[in-house]
Amino acid sequence: MTRIAAIETFEFRLPMYGELRWGSQSSMAEARHVLVKVRLDDGSEGMAEAPPRPTIYGETATTIGAIVREELVPRLVGQPAQSAWARMAAVRNNQTAKGAIDMAVHDALAQSEGQTLAERLGASWDAVRVSYILGIGARDEVLAEAERVVAQGVRVLKVKVGRDWAEDVARIRDLQEGLGPQVMLYADANETMEPATAASRLALLGEMGVLYCEEPLPVEQVRARAALRAQGLLPVIADDSAFSQRDLQRELELETFDILNIKTPRTGYTESLAMASQASQAGKGIMVGSQAGSTLGIARAALFAGRAEVEYPSELSFFLKLREEITDRALTIVDGWVSIQDALAIRVDPDRLREMAVPRS
Repeated sequence: MTRIAAIETFEFRLPMYGELRWGSQSSMAEARHVLVKVRLDDGSEGMAEAPPRPTIYGETATTIGAIVREELVPRLVGQPAQSAWARMAAVRNNQTAKGAIDMAVHDALAQSEGQTLAERLGASWDAVRVSYILGIGARDEVLAEAERVVAQGVRVLKVKVGRDWAEDVARIRDLQEGLGPQVMLYADANETMEPATAASRLALLGEMGVLYCEEPLPVEQVRARAALRAQGLLPVIADDSAFSQRDLQRELELETFDILNIKTPRTGYTESLAMASQASQAGKGIMVGSQAGSTLGIARAALFAGRAEVEYPSELSFFLKLREEITDRALTIVDGWVSIQDALAIRVDPDRLREMAVPRS
């Protein structure tokens, strides 16, 4: 039985091209993330990225490092690697800290067993279709950003909405006019709509040719969400409402969504695999979210998106918003697709990691 010998964390900071704004008040101006490295007793090593999102999960880079050192390392070091996810269940919340450890364990086990990580995850696609997250902002700035990433190969845009509906609609129309039919759009409301107006807004988005909408209503308004989805106005994506397999079971029973957005940074590979199977068996579509990851995080998510049941465009292009990286190479998007082989080739560059590292206090 292969056992975990060591777990380390490295905090790093990557500057961005502009700020990302979403929801009613969330924003980020840099990617301040944590690299997690797991070493097994046979010398195999795996790495993954933990992206702290205080307004979503309550985690920061500091709390991720602390929970790993103080709670997760004592539970995991010396124990079988295959039982890591189950052993972390005793620690509540801390989604991306646990998710990164689980992904790094899978990466190390693949190396230990002589597999690629894509093989271990059951990837069957040669390439995966990608989308790009467009934040809320001035129309000219958002259009300029969209034109830049489309020139870099993006063909699907996830447009954040929710602070000013009239401005949201105008921004989407500008994007459609400026980019043309080669680029498809869908919306992410981040729970900002209200039951009284959500139906008319989804209907308008559908009339405009928007593909689907992610989390239109607040998660706690479960009955309203189920009723809205039952109207069939526009396919609804579940994200914040399905943080875990337990959440997913509730959402499936209440029929609140059409497409599941699985974010491997928060459910690791172990629970993400279980959720993909559960949603697929229920006839739901599946996409993969990156949680605004760097090239390393995107590559790890892309390998999961290579599974046969992931047929919707996945958020695998956030690296286009980053000015710096910690990897030895870039990913390339070709006419809307990223190659699985390219994702497998991504490695952390030790020199770049040192350059981008946040000094330990």
